[in-house]
Amino acid sequence: MKCLLAPSILSFDLTDLKQSVVTLAENGAKVIHLDVMDGQFVPPITFGDSYVKALRPAVNSVFEAHLMVETPERQFEPFAKAGCSRIIFHVEATSHSHRLAQTLKSMGIEAGIAINPGTPVEAIEPVLDIVDIVLVMTVNPGWGGQSFLSGMLEKTARIRAMRPDVMIEVDGGIDPTTLPIARAAGANLFVVGSHLARAKSLAEATREMVTLCG
Repeated sequence: MKCLLAPSILSFDLTDLKQSVVTLAENGAKVIHLDVMDGQFVPPITFGDSYVKALRPAVNSVFEAHLMVETPERQFEPFAKAGCSRIIFHVEATSHSHRLAQTLKSMGIEAGIAINPGTPVEAIEPVLDIVDIVLVMTVNPGWGGQSFLSGMLEKTARIRAMRPDVMIEVDGGIDPTTLPIARAAGANLFVVGSHLARAKSLAEATREMVTLCG
C-alpha cells in the first residue's frame, strides 16, 4: 500500500504559514494535515475554516481536517466548503460515529475516524467497514512536540489485520526514527509536525521524510 507524508501545520509559524505550505508541497507533501482544536475536546484552540480557506489556493495538496472538537458534525460543512476533501473526527467525541461517517460519505468527503491512546480498538470496530481512514494517535492529542508512544504500534497492527485495505494514519512523535517502525506496524500515512518545524531546512527535511515513506 502506498505510503505518504502528511505534514501538520500545528508547529509552524502561523505568520508565515502560506510559504511553509508551499515549500512542503513543492518537496513532495501530497497531504496537508490541519489540526483543528476547540479548547473543549482538548485545551488548546487553533484555527477555523476561514484560515483553511485562505490557504487553499496556495497548493494542490489534499487538505485533511483533523477535528479535535466536541460536536464535530457542526464543522463538517464549513471545512468541506473551505477545501478539505478529507475530514477526521474522534470516536471519543461522539456516540454516533457510524452516522457521522455516513454523513461525510454522503457529502462526497473522505471519512476518517481518530482514536486516542487510551481508547481500545474495539471502539472503532463498528465503523471500520465504512471509513476511508483510521488515525491512530501516537501521542495524547492537543500539543505538538510530544514523544512517540510505542505502545500504539500494537493498536496499529491490529487495525491493519482487521481491515487490510484501509488507510492508517499515525499522528504524534513521527520523525526519521519512528516513521519506519510505524510503517512496519501497518501505517501508511504519517503526520509529521515538530520534526519539520525544527529543521534548519524545511525543504530538505520534507524530502528526507518523503523518501522514508518510500
